[in-house]
Amino acid sequence: MYEQNHLIHQLRAASQGRDDAVFAQIPGGGDVTFGALFAGAERMAAALAAKGLQPGDRVAVQVSKTLQAIELYLGTVMAGGIFLPLNTAYTAPEVAYFLGDATPRVVVCDPAREAETRGIAGAAEVLTLDAAGQGTLLDLAEVQGRFRAVARAEGDLAAILYTSGTTGRSKGAMLSHGNLASNSLTLRDYWQFTGADVLIHALPIFHTHGLFVATNVALFAGAQVVFLPGFDAEAILQAMPRATALMGVPTFYTRLLQDPRLDKERAANMRLFISGSAPLLVDTHEQWEARTGHRILERYGMTETNMSTSNPYEGDRRAGTVGFPLPGVEAQVMLDGAEVPVGDIGVLEVRGSNVFQGYWQMPEKTAEELRPDGWFITGDLAKIDADGYVTIVGREKDLVITGGFNVYPKEIESLIDDLPGVLESAVIGVAHPDFGEAVVAVVVAQGDGTSAEAVQVALSGQLAKFKQPKHIAIVEALPRNTMGKVQKKALREEYAGLFSA
Repeated sequence: MYEQNHLIHQLRAASQGRDDAVFAQIPGGGDVTFGALFAGAERMAAALAAKGLQPGDRVAVQVSKTLQAIELYLGTVMAGGIFLPLNTAYTAPEVAYFLGDATPRVVVCDPAREAETRGIAGAAEVLTLDAAGQGTLLDLAEVQGRFRAVARAEGDLAAILYTSGTTGRSKGAMLSHGNLASNSLTLRDYWQFTGADVLIHALPIFHTHGLFVATNVALFAGAQVVFLPGFDAEAILQAMPRATALMGVPTFYTRLLQDPRLDKERAANMRLFISGSAPLLVDTHEQWEARTGHRILERYGMTETNMSTSNPYEGDRRAGTVGFPLPGVEAQVMLDGAEVPVGDIGVLEVRGSNVFQGYWQMPEKTAEELRPDGWFITGDLAKIDADGYVTIVGREKDLVITGGFNVYPKEIESLIDDLPGVLESAVIGVAHPDFGEAVVAVVVAQGDGTSAEAVQVALSGQLAKFKQPKHIAIVEALPRNTMGKVQKKALREEYAGLFSA
């Protein structure tokens, strides 16, 4: 049924003949077997085909985390479509851009957002799926039968994930069947996942980390997942004694450390804790090891590349580094067109079968960041030491990573600058003990009528919650250099201790 579909065939292979084996344990919701998962995916594929989906068509999805949403992802790829997951926090104006750019054939949303989605979906079919896995999509899927997967090769697109640009215009990173399959297989082997593993899955599934790392790696290993709707410290602590692995962002670990029940006995059955999507503080590494006896494995990736580096499974996991390039991935640090000496800082570039196919309908932007010889310019400042460990030291662009989510200041600055009574603004990331970084807006007001509260209220309907500033400062002027450029470094230094208390 799946042999001609590159990604689906490989995802299914690990559980072939084990249809009755449990894939997902849903606390309070029973178990879902591999057989039931793929049968559900077939029905989703058939439902999409019934709505006219053709190979290469996009399916945009903004729904809660459910097993039915995982079936929708698998079903989209099975039907030859391109899966386009959208953050559930995105507002209607944000979603309107993605739908206008990607022109999906089908849009799936929560029933509560159906009316507003229909208003921005253009000619796309709109279906619904709620937090209980119910909706018009499931109604349509339940009357469908078996589905033969559409033939798709390694180079065919499986997904488009949008990542913001410094201009404020989001870019759609095109990921192929081969990109996703090769990276997941590499991670499965490098992190030694097998059918005996039970992974605590508390990550969102609109994001590379939760969808293509956690879900795909578990499927490729034939492993089980404890499938949680989101981060829940209580649920994670309850799952630990029967689980073997956890994938999370730094916020997971800082919050779990606040619970006195976290100790070596509770973590005794666990073999692996993985962190990514944002830098993990050395202090968090040390506290976690002292409390649990386990050293967190930190890795590095991007939307455009999935995972590129990882600290070793066996060997020295060095705090503050993101380890070595994964097998099959090359890394180099460049400055002014030349590779820098060992230990020097430059811009990290990576190359391998994990690297995306380019940006959707942006050939010029693709050419700027993806070289003809396959090297992708990450934009992250890094160094590689004499032992080969990669350390990310900063970002060439002004990206803020808060709670594992990427926020580009330009998008927020543009909205603030358009507000009445605002002369200009600068948005920066400031260290935060819980979120890694917090978004901070420094605003120059015209006259006395503009307040931090007014700016916050104006942004609340325009931006997803994670993008909204956690602090807004009203100032008389922004620091500039002799060329007139705003000095964000000076602002970051000024507000560095804002959240330290």
